[in-house]
Amino acid sequence: MSGNRRADAGVMLPRDLPAEQIAPFARRAEELGFDELWVVEDLGFHGGIAQAATVLAVTGRIRVGIGILPVGARNVAFTAMELATLARLHPGRLVAGIGHGMPDWMRQVGAWPASPLTLFGEYARALTALLRGERVRVAGRYVRLADVGLAPAPAPVPVLAGVRGPRSLAVAGETLDGVILAEPAAVEYIAAARSALPGIARVVAFELAAVHRDPGVARSLVRPLLAGVADPGLSAHLEPLPFAGQVRRLRARCPAGEFARALPDSWVDALTLAGTAPEVRARLAGLTDAGASAVVMIPLGPDRLAALTDLAAAL
Repeated sequence: MSGNRRADAGVMLPRDLPAEQIAPFARRAEELGFDELWVVEDLGFHGGIAQAATVLAVTGRIRVGIGILPVGARNVAFTAMELATLARLHPGRLVAGIGHGMPDWMRQVGAWPASPLTLFGEYARALTALLRGERVRVAGRYVRLADVGLAPAPAPVPVLAGVRGPRSLAVAGETLDGVILAEPAAVEYIAAARSALPGIARVVAFELAAVHRDPGVARSLVRPLLAGVADPGLSAHLEPLPFAGQVRRLRARCPAGEFARALPDSWVDALTLAGTAPEVRARLAGLTDAGASAVVMIPLGPDRLAALTDLAAAL
């Protein structure tokens, strides 16, 4: 690692975890020593604010991240109110992620704007101003606030951007406290983001993760989720990798159902945290060296609590 620095070790609360299992999962993550627990807001599953509030209430130490709140789905002033309330109730334990959201999902609910980047920029500037305790007047293309402020002034809330390319990365660098790099966030992708924004405070990397004494079993858990790694929407993730061209050529000649199975083990290893506990620990160190502030592992397998315990062996 770089000096004595270690990236914060995080874990993601699975989006399809039954709601009644959220509290036990969160408590177990804290018991196992994870620094952060992140909740996701995917269409049709659980709400991000509700999950974060529950996790904060049933734990006492672990930092809770929301990754991400899609900006087209919520009025910015009411988002600021929700985040400010959680931050005052649980000082220093909340991190909020905002982003465009998945285009298909946003179109399904009628919330995909004509200019996603314009909306994102207007929203990010207004949200951070509100959370700083400012009164905000803005008449943008999408965000309109007429002398809106929060009372009382909120506790600090770091706001990070879920980014999908260089333009949203640039907006994040100008406005927010950091970025969230969704999976697969390989070493080269993290290093490229750090290089593009050398002054950014926080880089959070989401990673598909599986720990098993047999690395082949671990790879078998993550491999199916790499089926879309060559999709155009992941071009920013893939471009910095030395084998990016080979991935695209493999995808071009493989039927969709065979692509993930055809990925060489070395590529799977580079794109995920899959392997034995010592192997995953070594890759976590590599992600730290590349510039990750926090690494959020996504547990896989039918028994999520067992997977959580397995991941903790790599801390």
